[in-house]
Amino acid sequence: MASATDKAEATALKAKGNKAFQEHDWPTAIDYYTKAIDKYPYDPSFYCNRAQANIKLEAYGYAIADASKAIELDKDYIKAYWRRAVANTAILNSQDALRDFKTVVRKEPNNRDAKLKLAECERLVKKIKFLKAIEVEDAPSAFENLDLDSIEVDQSYDGVRLKDEMTQGFIDDMIERFKNGKTIHKKYVFQILKAVRDIVYNEPTMVEVEVAPDTQLTVCGDTHGQFFDLLEIFRLNGYPSDTHGYLFNGDFVDRGSWSTEIALLLYAYKWLRPSFFFLNRGNHETDDMNRVYGFEGECKAKYNEKTFKLFSESFSALPLATLIGKKYLVLHGGLFSDDKYTLDDIRKLDRHAQRQPGQAGLMMEMLWTDPQPQPGRGPSKRGVGLQFGPDVTKRFCENNGLEAVIRSHEVRMDGYEVEHDGRCITVFSAPKYCDTTENKGAYINIGPDLKLEYHQFDAVPHPDIKPMVSTITFTSL
Repeated sequence: MASATDKAEATALKAKGNKAFQEHDWPTAIDYYTKAIDKYPYDPSFYCNRAQANIKLEAYGYAIADASKAIELDKDYIKAYWRRAVANTAILNSQDALRDFKTVVRKEPNNRDAKLKLAECERLVKKIKFLKAIEVEDAPSAFENLDLDSIEVDQSYDGVRLKDEMTQGFIDDMIERFKNGKTIHKKYVFQILKAVRDIVYNEPTMVEVEVAPDTQLTVCGDTHGQFFDLLEIFRLNGYPSDTHGYLFNGDFVDRGSWSTEIALLLYAYKWLRPSFFFLNRGNHETDDMNRVYGFEGECKAKYNEKTFKLFSESFSALPLATLIGKKYLVLHGGLFSDDKYTLDDIRKLDRHAQRQPGQAGLMMEMLWTDPQPQPGRGPSKRGVGLQFGPDVTKRFCENNGLEAVIRSHEVRMDGYEVEHDGRCITVFSAPKYCDTTENKGAYINIGPDLKLEYHQFDAVPHPDIKPMVSTITFTSL
């Protein structure tokens, strides 16, 4: 039985956690809240605070468990219902979120903010139901009947004109337009999307790359619509060229407010240099995530609905992994639910037969899984996919002749982290993520010797547009 001293010490630990939280150091906050819980496991606020920190780290499964424990300890704890609803919304468990938002409104009928969020959630549930109802299994391609010749670019357009091939001049002009808050003409958007969709569709599910003499390949993690931080990578590390290739490991879009700018720039480079500029699909290059986290809304606001449909189809054509020098497997999420899977299974995976990853299977695991420090496999902290331990990584690397797996998918405060005895490397390239997390960004340079060089960088100023402006958001109560 815990003593009064234990409770006092735990409360002091919670206060330290709150301070770390205020400083946007979510991992340290979680560490203090966990120590408080270990010392005194009867205070629901410890769990509720940890739930909020886990939400910040997108560990939504853990957040749901913590909020549920807080509710178990205090059935009237409004913040816990709220945070459980937020976490369930984040992983698209909209019905569960709806129940909790209803509970908040029932317990606090005069809470205007709660009523607004309940209405948002109800609209989201209706939208999901409607989209499922009209879903056509063998829908025609969005590119079908796309008549580019019939789209006129009027004389008033003040940007560089794009003909039949991508040029560096067009890219340079596009970057300047985007920096100045301008868009490119929709004809050029459609041209870029069609050209790149055709290129990536014909690439294998696992692209295999060698780093030739006198060249360099840079691996970047999530960029999440942080366009000005992407430009900082290029400023520091060099723009793509014939001797300097890039691999962007998924999650180009959503959350940040310049997702179309990032996606179009990366696609333009892919069109310009298709054999030395690579794109892996991430879990945010999917329809469900784009509807909730902003990309669909941004496409419609800056261009039109057709743009989103074309992007959606192009995303489903992207490769799922890249093998560098036969030593490093690069994929967005991580490893698998069974040791039987090999590189050959990735090679054989027909990603075109399944446009969206679904809730199970090899594609879903490649996009969603995360490493854990404990051996074996465990439930996902996100509530989607699973977690894999150092022994799983060791066996996979040994069975496939790999030195390491490089993945992204998670914020790392230093921009990168080397785990699992050096065999699992996370790289994340969105510094000061969503303008709230005090993390660095990072990228990895790989030369012909296949040695890994880690580089960190800080966020740069950007126009005063808040993250996720086109997103369905549920803020903290």
